[in-house]
Amino acid sequence: MENRIVHMALKVENLEETTAFYQKVFGFWEVETRKTRDHLSRHLTDGAMDFTLIKYDDGTQSAESKASGEGPCIHHFAIEVDDIEKYTEQIKTQGCEIISDPGVIPVKFRAPGGTTAELVPIGRYKKTQRPAA
Repeated sequence: MENRIVHMALKVENLEETTAFYQKVFGFWEVETRKTRDHLSRHLTDGAMDFTLIKYDDGTQSAESKASGEGPCIHHFAIEVDDIEKYTEQIKTQGCEIISDPGVIPVKFRAPGGTTAELVPIGRYKKTQRPAA
């Protein structure tokens, strides 16, 4: 199994406006929208990669919400791995800060260079076909 990037998330201010932009301009389609802890996640796709728009709850102060800055930004990307615990230990030995609360999957971390990334189990993000019109 090769590790691969399977997901990218943007932190946005206006979920509906941003969704409409990526759908109308680039033809991405919605896979799922769900509430997770302190944010709403709208999962879009181009058929190959999960592209998520995140809108955090007003007033949230979680470490994850602040991980990549206060305002809109590329929030994180995900690397699919076959053993979350093994890779979590490996990134710790490299001096990476774990951002996620203990026991939370995916495991968000601060990578060398300051970017935020996460480890996800195989199959968390699936390729999907465009829905019929």
